[in-house]
Amino acid sequence: MARTERRNLRQREQLFDTPDWLKQKQCPHKAKYMAGPRIQPRNITGKEKLPDLIDATFLAYNGARLREGVQLFTNRMLEPDVTVGLSVSGALTPAGLGCSSIIPLIKAGFVDWIVSTGANLYHDLHFALNFPVHAGSPKFDDTDLRDNDLVRIYDVVIPYSDGLMATDEILREIMLQPEFQKEMGTAELHYLIGRYAAEWERKNGLKDVSVMAAAYRAGVPCYTSSPGDSTIGMNVAGVELRGSKLRVNPSIDVNETTSFVLAAKRGGGRSAVVLLGGGSPKNFMLQTEPQIQEVLRIKEFGQDFFLQITDARPDTGGLSGATPSEAVSWGKVDPARLPDAVVCYTDSTIALPLMTHYALARRKRRKLRRLYDQRAACMKALTREYFTHNKVKMIDGSEPDLG
Repeated sequence: MARTERRNLRQREQLFDTPDWLKQKQCPHKAKYMAGPRIQPRNITGKEKLPDLIDATFLAYNGARLREGVQLFTNRMLEPDVTVGLSVSGALTPAGLGCSSIIPLIKAGFVDWIVSTGANLYHDLHFALNFPVHAGSPKFDDTDLRDNDLVRIYDVVIPYSDGLMATDEILREIMLQPEFQKEMGTAELHYLIGRYAAEWERKNGLKDVSVMAAAYRAGVPCYTSSPGDSTIGMNVAGVELRGSKLRVNPSIDVNETTSFVLAAKRGGGRSAVVLLGGGSPKNFMLQTEPQIQEVLRIKEFGQDFFLQITDARPDTGGLSGATPSEAVSWGKVDPARLPDAVVCYTDSTIALPLMTHYALARRKRRKLRRLYDQRAACMKALTREYFTHNKVKMIDGSEPDLG
């Protein structure tokens, strides 16, 4: 081989040598930061199973946060000793997410208690009643929709008279029944409505279309953080004008939801929250820990697991975008558990079906916890610890009955 050729060959080989300056560079923490999986996924073929696709290709940005979120939910939150709360914001049930995703999670024992907007629970009733809810377009002419007795939720279309008004009429009739003529929390209100929803499903030949019916059958208590802020609450107010004795007491909800979290911790278990969107349901679910620590003055440390799906930014001051690290400052999340907290900035209508599929594919069903049936026992335990810890008496000076 000629001298020139040998020199050229050596120069080419040197291109692949590690430079001396790089060999000498001190990088004591490099291995820690490079501990994640190498980003070099295989080509997608179209034959992959969805959970495998998420594991292998959701590797960066909010795809990676979604992968981390579904893995956190499936691998950690669904351990037998974890009590899982789900908050639901946004118009998810009229978009079909109740049927496709929330009901399967309830039936599998993957959700133990729920805080929802009242609107989601109201529109859920259309499905039990077999009233039509249709896919449409955000480009529809809203004046023409109004003239044709239709309403629109972005690209979802619902009839006004034979949808909304008909649901309202039936709802008012059941609220006038004897079992509703008392003071109650929203869990009991929705449980009683859920019993009727389950019967409507049966009569209409439907199966697993109503979240409230599924929650009723599974003993999953459903709360709403703003009882008056939905058509269910509007109809409660409407029948009150006719003499109904139904009264919704939000304090019952505050204490019951708090008792679930405390019972999970005192029973040697852990507590997890899955937050779809933000707003009032998110805050109501997370305030259980400040209620324990600040108001009841019971020693506690915050939620063990935190997963939020949101499209809201944290820097605007809106609750929907508030991060788990911010929640630590309020005592809502255990600071020692921040590695078990994930926020994925995406649309719940994208993330929830993927999370549901992943969990059902990777995790066996859990035994139903039936927290609705345990409300009295949890409240008794909460009350006993409150009075024991604070050494207080009843307002009238009497000793509390701690059972």
